Amino acid sequence: MRAVLPILTVVTAIVLLWYAAAIPMNAKWAREQAARNDVTLSLTELVADTWSQDRPRLPAPHQVVAELWKSTGEMALKGRAFSKRSLITHAWYTLSATLLGFVIGTTAGVLLAVGIVYNRAMDMAVMPWAIASQTIPILAIAPMIIVVLNSIGISGIIPKAIISAYLSFFPVVVGMVKGLRAPGRDQLDLLSTYSATGASTFWKLRLPASMPYFFTALKISIAAALVGTIVGELPTGAIRGLGARMLSGSYYGQTIQIWSALFAAAILAAALVAIIGLIERGTLKRMGMEP
Repeated sequence: MRAVLPILTVVTAIVLLWYAAAIPMNAKWAREQAARNDVTLSLTELVADTWSQDRPRLPAPHQVVAELWKSTGEMALKGRAFSKRSLITHAWYTLSATLLGFVIGTTAGVLLAVGIVYNRAMDMAVMPWAIASQTIPILAIAPMIIVVLNSIGISGIIPKAIISAYLSFFPVVVGMVKGLRAPGRDQLDLLSTYSATGASTFWKLRLPASMPYFFTALKISIAAALVGTIVGELPTGAIRGLGARMLSGSYYGQTIQIWSALFAAAILAAALVAIIGLIERGTLKRMGMEP
């Protein structure tokens, strides 16, 4: 209860501020429509109008929730869960590219981290380039990757996965480098007295010590992978995926659709991070690193 109450307090405050902000942001349209009809809106009528517009500048929370239910639960009940208009379908396309990019990025990140820790040349050469790679805006790179790969006949999930991997590998590199270097000198010296090989030191000391860092990096990496996938979906012409759903909503001025896709992406990211958290808890508990 102590953990739930602060969360509920913050969420309630955000929702109240959201409702309050929707009034001035949508009031201009409501007044213009009333003036055209020679009607004067009272304060109550103005508030009600700003919270129920079809294309508001800022949708009210209940409008976003209603759109989410309409494009997920309601369609599932009608047997149309995987139709083109369903957010479930769009979320699946985004999730599939996210997971592929996450696997590619995680594998590359772990391999680079091992090389950086065990090879001085890679430490001096690769790590600065890995850091510098994250200074380039993904919005500038994503269209070029999509266009170049499409020109050589590669389309679909692969370009989005590459963009996703580009964002997701860096947290893994940093986390694993920090984790693999976590054992102290006394621990390394102790293994040396046992004549432990480099492989034994890696598997029995460095890798177990890196697990808390690794899972923390994975939580950041999976969220970054999702962002990369959504950005990669934007230049595809609004075909499928949560990013395409946002883009199509922008084309047609459907702000409620945009916000529902944003919340669907946030829910998906939270679910992925929670799954990694559960795997982390189980893994560390089996390793005796968590009570």
